[in-house]
Parts: sequence; structure tokens; C-alpha cells
Amino acid sequence: MEKEKTDKKDHILDVAERVFADVGYDAASTRMISGEAGVNMAMLNYYFGSKEGLFLAVFERKIEHFRTLINNIGNDESMNALHKLEKCIDSFIDKVVINSCFSRLMNREMWLGRRGELTDKLSDIIMNNVNEFKRIFEEGISTGLFHHDTDIELAIATIFGTKNYITNSPHVASKLLKHDVNDAEYMENELKPRIKKYLKQLLNAYLLIK
Repeated sequence: MEKEKTDKKDHILDVAERVFADVGYDAASTRMISGEAGVNMAMLNYYFGSKEGLFLAVFERKIEHFRTLINNIGNDESMNALHKLEKCIDSFIDKVVINSCFSRLMNREMWLGRRGELTDKLSDIIMNNVNEFKRIFEEGISTGLFHHDTDIELAIATIFGTKNYITNSPHVASKLLKHDVNDAEYMENELKPRIKKYLKQLLNAYLLIK
């Protein structure tokens, strides 16, 4: 019974993610989503309470998996802070999928200047992941591996910003890189390894005490 509930909730979230990405938060409705998901309104409201609750659940589900992953990396005592950071970069960049529903959803609702209580809640969800990165930077400083005057906030912005530039400005990024960044094969085989290498080399040069 519990598995059936979980499967039904995941199905609703899958449909909601696609609808929100296609038409945006304002234009989407719970009735539209329940109709496409093939469930009644009572079930949708029982699980999520409101459109805002459903929208937040879509974000939380996507981000929770990555948060657990980087939290486990951060707690791994067999690695130093640099190795943890490099592994987090690998995991983060592996999540970059151009034109996925979630990428479009993030671009539409977060990076285009929306304001208000909903955006604040979404930002808080994302900040949980940011704080996991921050914890690793602080460990590197406290252990003497990273420079004591490391600008943690801008270093984190560099990691997230590099990815966001490519995913949120694909036309410009394609011209810059002289290749279509919407090409899935190019993204997987060439661009992701290139981004990982660049970020690791950049942070290595900036962070480490020689």
C-alpha cells in the first residue's frame, strides 16, 4: 500500500514538473495537472495541499537527492576537502541536462527575476545544497589546506554560475563554444568533462596553499 502511494505521488510530481515547465507556475492549475495525471482533485490536494505545495514538492524532490549525495561526500572522512570538492563538482555537473523539464522550470521560475514568498521558499531549498558546498570550503580552510582568505561565497557562485550560464543562455553559450549545447551527445561526451576539468583546475589554483 505504501509503495502504491509513493508511486502515485511520484507520477503526479512527474506530470506537475512537465506542466509547470511548459506553461509556468502562474498559468498552470491543479485541475490541469490532476487531469493530465489521471487523478481526482481530492487526491492531489490530499498529497500536496495546494498548487504552491505541489510546486515546492517538485523542487524538493529533485534537489533532495543531490543534497543527500553531497552530504555523504562531505561526511566522508577518507577524503580531504579538495577531493570532496572535486567529487561534488563531478556530481553537480552530471546533473546538467539541457532542455530537461526541471532545467526549464528552474530557468523560468528562479533565474528570470521572480519575487515573492514562493521564490523565497525555493531559494531556501536551493540554499541547503549551497550550504553543503560551503561546509566543505570551511573544512579546507580550517585544516590549512585552503587559503585562509578564500572567498567562499564567490567560489560557490563560480561553480553554480558556470553551469547556469550554459543552461540558461544556450544560444549565447553555443556561439561561444562553437557547438550546439542542446546536443545531448556533445553535452555528455565533451562539454561535461570540459566543465569539470575547468572548475577543478580553477579552484585548485585559487584554493591551495602552494
